[in-house]
Amino acid sequence: MGLRRVTVTIELLEQLVGFETVSGNSNLDLVEFVAGRLRAAGAECRVLPDPQGQKANLLAWIGPTDRPGLVLSGHSDVVPVTGQRWSGNPFALRRQDDRLIARGAADMKGFDAAAIALFERIDPTSLRHPLILALSFDEEVGCKGAPPLIHALLETLPAPLGCIVGEPTMMEPVDGHKGKVAMAVEIKGRAGHSALPHKAANAVFAAAQLIAALASRAAELQAEGPFAAGFEPAWTTLNVGRIEGGSQINIVPDRCRFEFEVRALPGTDPRDEVARVQRLVSEQVLPAMSAQAEECDIRFTELLRYPGFQAPEQSMIVRTVRDLTGGDEPAKVSYGTEAGLFAQSGIDVCVCGPGSIDVAHKPDEWITVGQLGRCDHFLDELVQRLCR
Repeated sequence: MGLRRVTVTIELLEQLVGFETVSGNSNLDLVEFVAGRLRAAGAECRVLPDPQGQKANLLAWIGPTDRPGLVLSGHSDVVPVTGQRWSGNPFALRRQDDRLIARGAADMKGFDAAAIALFERIDPTSLRHPLILALSFDEEVGCKGAPPLIHALLETLPAPLGCIVGEPTMMEPVDGHKGKVAMAVEIKGRAGHSALPHKAANAVFAAAQLIAALASRAAELQAEGPFAAGFEPAWTTLNVGRIEGGSQINIVPDRCRFEFEVRALPGTDPRDEVARVQRLVSEQVLPAMSAQAEECDIRFTELLRYPGFQAPEQSMIVRTVRDLTGGDEPAKVSYGTEAGLFAQSGIDVCVCGPGSIDVAHKPDEWITVGQLGRCDHFLDELVQRLCR
């Protein structure tokens, strides 16, 4: 039975990775494929397009609809392969010994395939509670599809018993992750000859002052906290990942743009760190620039944001996942998932899925057959425990 289960899951994974659902692309063909498979298995499906009609969430359920169910949460998008050196076609599943190689194999079409396979082998009449699949778009660029998907879930069905977010954790329970905000800062100064800098306003200097403040704050957080056990690292982190400005050495630059992120511990708001930088701008940096050139300006644009997540100590779904995976102490992770959005909506949630985050987003991303087999077995046991 176990070999037959994982064979079906591998076949589904091969089909899913063949859809090039990089976040910049449409995912509609994948959603249509999955909805067709699930409807053939007896599931009800709601396809929920985005406002532009280029992408869609998928909400599917099987079993009774008059009582709370179990949600399996996955996402359909993957990160780009541009600039990466793959040993073969990233969108064609290849097998090397126990490894299955393709973009999205670990993050997270392996879990998606296991969830679809579960729907196809389950007897709907055996369910006392519904089994629900919530498949979102644009998780990789800020969990953009999850909020309307969760709204549709709560609008369509009773509030669920719990939710498993199947991000790669090597099938170990995760009960907490950091929240994140990413910002772009655009600085407008005044151009001029570098021999006469007093008649200009240097946008790169202003950016450097703000970046230095971010670096100083990052060091302060590392040294003084707050700290939270289980996270690596155990403090809120800041990073500047991109900067652009200037044209040549003898021109005072009038434009500069940089991007930074904050990954904050659960219970803290990453926007508080953004507010610190904005105060520095309004109190010091922009007044000094405007004294040299009144047209100067500094603008902040939020690129993405998602909340942190910390399951309560009495979480039923975390306790259940611990029991089914061997009773290990739940881990904490510094990357983000849609778990924080489910938790914000009052849904009991745990992160647990096949594969390793260490290979996600990298060339020749892979997942093992063994991990898919563990996921198949885990999902069967979970349904037995909560839905039957």
